[in-house]
Amino acid sequence: MIFSYELWIAYRYLKARRQESFISVVSWFSLIGIAIGVATLIIVMSVMNGFREEMLKRIIGFNGHASLFINENSKIINLININKILSDNEEVINVIPVVESTIMVSAGQRSKGVFAKGFSLNDFKGNELLFSSISSNTFANFANDNSVIIGHKLFKYLNLKEGSKITLISPTGLNTPFGSAPLAKKFNIAGTFDLGMYEYDSSVLFMSINNLRDFIGYTDNKVDHIEIFYDNPDNSDLYSYNIKKKLDSLEPGNIVVPWTSRHKQLSSALEVERTVMFIILTLIIIVAAFNIISSMIMLVRDKESSISILRTIGVTDKSILKIFVIVGSSIGFIGTTFGLIIGLLFSINIEKIQKLLEGLTGNNLFSAEIYFLSNLPSKIILSEVVFVVLLAFILSLSATIYPAWKASKIDPIKVLRHA
Repeated sequence: MIFSYELWIAYRYLKARRQESFISVVSWFSLIGIAIGVATLIIVMSVMNGFREEMLKRIIGFNGHASLFINENSKIINLININKILSDNEEVINVIPVVESTIMVSAGQRSKGVFAKGFSLNDFKGNELLFSSISSNTFANFANDNSVIIGHKLFKYLNLKEGSKITLISPTGLNTPFGSAPLAKKFNIAGTFDLGMYEYDSSVLFMSINNLRDFIGYTDNKVDHIEIFYDNPDNSDLYSYNIKKKLDSLEPGNIVVPWTSRHKQLSSALEVERTVMFIILTLIIIVAAFNIISSMIMLVRDKESSISILRTIGVTDKSILKIFVIVGSSIGFIGTTFGLIIGLLFSINIEKIQKLLEGLTGNNLFSAEIYFLSNLPSKIILSEVVFVVLLAFILSLSATIYPAWKASKIDPIKVLRHA
């Protein structure tokens, strides 16, 4: 076996005797430090990946991959023929005309400003995110006049019960002989939705597009914008540019806004936060690597006599170097392996761990009011895990080079003379 005696000696050095217990403790702390650093990096990066994916999934699922604002003075492009115009684009999988308005909702002694969104029943069913967030029997009442679907958090805030009614107050108002008066109208609750995002569940309601048009005083066929859904939201910039170019060739003045532009600040903030967190947590591994250096230097000093004896029986400088590189890298390898296993187990079972801790403490550890989402998501990206493992091992290996080099340069005559 190649280098078998180097491996055997390295193993003997790792297995500290009773009088070398302090060196063993330092080595163990180095190993544990690397394991904690690797595990923490994997867990935090997985949670941040999952958080970003889930948040963007809900945001773009709610608002569409792009928003098309048709030129109001257009004589060629209109709501009737827009589907036909966009049907030639294979990347477009759905087109939803939308009416939106900010209105006031009240029930009993409570009231709140909410965001009302109106579209047709078929378009509602065509939105996968919205369709999966409500019960099937809700649709039977949705198309009826005076029916709305509200977020379950808003439902609780207003202290509503099954069969309750709410009053909606339009910002447009009515013109009366005594001046402008707000338009108030009672609506039935057709059902509730749960998108798993606090902002939407607590301040959004849906109603049919015709009902919302009538309520806020829009004319027939008027919409605020058209939501476009693509086969791949990551290509929204390119797809939106091509659609804009096509529409402008027919008639200029149309605006197509991809989700990357609409939510640019949020996406950038999440990316910056993720990068900063990675840098901060990498410091844990770097500190553990410095512990390896200190423990290796102490080990070299303690083993000076043994090294000198090995040199006198013919062991080369290169072999001494290899022995101590094996010792230090073994600490890094074992620590990295334990950290990898712990990090993956935590990341895979993060929601179960969250529920277990919440059950034990009786507190909500991941409040939707603070973190926007109601659950703790996790997404493991293989390339990131490999990068973290390689980074930890390379830092550990680098930490062994100087102590190993010092060990290989020990003068056996000088050491044995003073022994």
